[in-house]
Amino acid sequence: MSPEQLVAQEAPTLILIASAAFVLPLLSNRVRVPGVVLEILFGVLIGPVLHVVQEGPFLNELGELGLFLLMFLSGFEIDLGMFDRRRPRQFITGMTVFGLTIVTAYVASRILGHGFFVMFILATTSVGLVVPTLRSTRRVSTPLGQIILMSALLADFLTLLGVTAMAVIVEHGVTIQLFDLPLFFVVVAGALLLIRRAAWWKPEWFGRLFDLDDPEEVGIRGSLALMLVFVGLSLVLGIEPILGAFLAGSVFAVIFRHRGALEQKLSGFAYGFLIPIFFINVGIRFDLHELGDVRVLLEAAALIGLAVLVKAIPALALLRRRRSIREVFAAGFLLSARLSLIIAVAELGVELGIIDRVLEAQIILLAGVTSTLGPAAFRALMPKVEST
Repeated sequence: MSPEQLVAQEAPTLILIASAAFVLPLLSNRVRVPGVVLEILFGVLIGPVLHVVQEGPFLNELGELGLFLLMFLSGFEIDLGMFDRRRPRQFITGMTVFGLTIVTAYVASRILGHGFFVMFILATTSVGLVVPTLRSTRRVSTPLGQIILMSALLADFLTLLGVTAMAVIVEHGVTIQLFDLPLFFVVVAGALLLIRRAAWWKPEWFGRLFDLDDPEEVGIRGSLALMLVFVGLSLVLGIEPILGAFLAGSVFAVIFRHRGALEQKLSGFAYGFLIPIFFINVGIRFDLHELGDVRVLLEAAALIGLAVLVKAIPALALLRRRRSIREVFAAGFLLSARLSLIIAVAELGVELGIIDRVLEAQIILLAGVTSTLGPAAFRALMPKVEST
């Protein structure tokens, strides 16, 4: 079947999904549920519930591009300007929290009868939920807010690194190809230094990246080019491309701390259409039939409960910083919020054959519950600081 025939065959699905991508964010604001959750639920509705659509190659290609953009923007969210001069102390505290998280996540994964991959899944968090929650409560610049943010950034980066290493082992075994991962980081470091030096020598060239009214949108072109180059390099080295996309966004964020309107343009472009296609596609592939089994639902409830404990217990390390028990539990609840990254990692696990669709469905339930309750619990325990 030709590409044109494939597109024509999936055109009704594309129209339906495009309409949903417009309507669902409006509904999300009214019902106070994350848009991602509604997008997955919509995919479940039109897929396994009503059987209106089925996944197809063209839709999958768009969804994969949406996934790359999602990971790129996750790396793009790194803002070193948020951290003050006490950053080494925050880093040590963040590493302590993450180290305890890995230990408790491993114990939880063994209790659930799983291994290292589920450990990494339970260790994830969502910077995309942590940052807006801290900002809305005016705590992003406070010492506690910066420790929470550092812990979230470390969790996102290090779990993704661990998942990538595990994917290489699953696909190729413990071979010399494991050295491709540090080689990739050497390439990334070289690219970072090269781009930073070029930006220093030719600031007028790179300044155009952030022009608000650039008719040729050089900023978006440059960002997408960097993302696709890193994705291409990761594929050449046999590394999961989502790590390449994430590191591309991270490199861009580290070099250009003041990104002006570019971040809003990229977010509008990505979250306006391609990223929703990825999440709707996840819903279309959702294993709804298995969730009718009481045993599976009980396992999902256990997974959700342990996922919260995996973040709440390590947060007790903040007591050493003379934090109140209320602040400690607030931090633990916020760090337990998982959304984009955990779904992306679960999808990767299914592709690698490490987890099945049933566990993926349980993980999606986990994301929906924690992404809704985590920020809400933080706001309840840590009321918004009044502006002066």
